[in-house]
Amino acid sequence: MKKLYSLLLVVLLTVGVLAGCAEKKDQVNEENKTSVEKKTAEITYPLTLTDATKTKVTIEKKPEKIVSLIPSNTEIVFALGLDKEVVGVTDFDNYPEAATKKEKIGGQEINVEKIISLKPDLVLAHASWASNAKAGLQQLKDAGIVVFVVNDAQNFDQVFDSIDMIGKATGETVKANEIISGMKEKLEGIKAKASAIKEKKKVLVEVSPAPEIYTSGKNTFMDQMLRLINAENIANDQEGWIKIDQEAMIKRNPDVIVTTYGYYVKNPVDQVLTRKGWETVNAVKNKHVVDVDSDRVTRTGPRIVEGVEDLAKAVYPDIFK
Repeated sequence: MKKLYSLLLVVLLTVGVLAGCAEKKDQVNEENKTSVEKKTAEITYPLTLTDATKTKVTIEKKPEKIVSLIPSNTEIVFALGLDKEVVGVTDFDNYPEAATKKEKIGGQEINVEKIISLKPDLVLAHASWASNAKAGLQQLKDAGIVVFVVNDAQNFDQVFDSIDMIGKATGETVKANEIISGMKEKLEGIKAKASAIKEKKKVLVEVSPAPEIYTSGKNTFMDQMLRLINAENIANDQEGWIKIDQEAMIKRNPDVIVTTYGYYVKNPVDQVLTRKGWETVNAVKNKHVVDVDSDRVTRTGPRIVEGVEDLAKAVYPDIFK
């Protein structure tokens, strides 16, 4: 009889466990279903969004033909997996390679007629120049084309906002969130490595060559990136992008000089190393002058984190191998 009671107890316990598992599974399935429904709800069309100009823009359906009016927008759209949807880009678009094969719609000035001929569902403009191109953008709107102005990102949070905005406008919110999460994770990894640095290096970033050397002061994205890798920007006592006083910079004696103009100046590192009057500067004496890819450190898209890694390797090569 005892054996029978024991057997019944085991059966009851097993049934209870299985029921609990089934209930938990149903709960998980329900949560997943809710999550999917929530993500689906985010991209239900017609969709009305507020762009960077505080204009309410209504997108009737998921865009099938997209024109991008700035390289950073283009890189974001391609990262979202919308290669086939992109039908037009600017003359300056050089990444990814697939973007170079798309129809060109102009450079400093957009070719409105060309854009209209491509019949896009969505044109992604940019706040950095939208106010100077009001007439052209209005022509596009008058032609029945949806124009969405993306914010001009000046820091990492604003880059995340740009990706989020374009993700919503194109119906790719899930992928946009994945990209943002991946970028944040990489940045945290860089910060963790940088936190172990005991002696900060003094850095001068040159964004244009001699004789008129320009650099980035405080309240610039570059300054934020240098602080993130635990380096000292020797020009951060000045605001924005400034033309440097060479004598003053020599006195500040940077440990590292980073150039970003190698894409149009031949042998930028050699030019710095042989620059007259700079022989006593630590960066020159120790030959610690590095040219980095300008696009990766200035273009406010998914690759900006790779730009931070480039800077980190340039300044602290032993730590960021």
